[in-house]
Amino acid sequence: MVNLIQQGTREGYNYLYDNFSDALYGVIFNIVQDEEITNDLLQDSFVKIWKNISSYDSSKGRLYTWMLNICRNTALDALRSKGFKMRNKIQSWEDSVNEFKTTSESMNIDTIGLRKAVDLLKPEHREIIDILYFQGYTQMEASDVLNMPLGTVKTRIKIALREIKKIFVLLWICINL
Repeated sequence: MVNLIQQGTREGYNYLYDNFSDALYGVIFNIVQDEEITNDLLQDSFVKIWKNISSYDSSKGRLYTWMLNICRNTALDALRSKGFKMRNKIQSWEDSVNEFKTTSESMNIDTIGLRKAVDLLKPEHREIIDILYFQGYTQMEASDVLNMPLGTVKTRIKIALREIKKIFVLLWICINL
C-alpha cells in the first residue's frame, strides 16, 4: 500500500485518510483542544503528508509513526503561534469550558483504549506520557517542567512506550483467543 501512496494515487490517499484520520484527529485534538482548529490542522497535516510522502523511509519507522510526528509537529507549531495564543486570550473562560465539554462528549479519544492503557502504567511513566503526548511538550520542555535530566526523560518515555506496547499486545491476545 505504501507504494500506491508514494506513487501519488487517489487510492493511496483514500487509504491514508480512511485508515488514519480518526487517530490523527485525536492526537491533534489532545494538543489544541479545539474542534475547529483540529479539523484545519488535520487537513494541513494531510497536505504535508501527501507532499512529503516521498521522504518517508520504512527502514526508519512505521508509516503511522511518521504521520503522527507530522501531525503532532503541525499542532505544536499552531499552538505556539502568535495567532493561536491571541485567539485563546480573546476567548472567554466560560466558552472554553463549554466548548471542551461538548467536544469531549462528542469525541471519545479513548476508542482504542490508550487512556486506560496509560492509566495502568507506573505513576512516573504515566506522568511522562501525559506531558509529552497528551499535553504536547517536547522532551526538553518536559525535562524543565519535571525538573529532571533530559536523559531520565528519554529513558522513562522509552520504558513507558514499551510498557504500553506490552499492554496492547496482551489485550490483542486476549481478544483473539
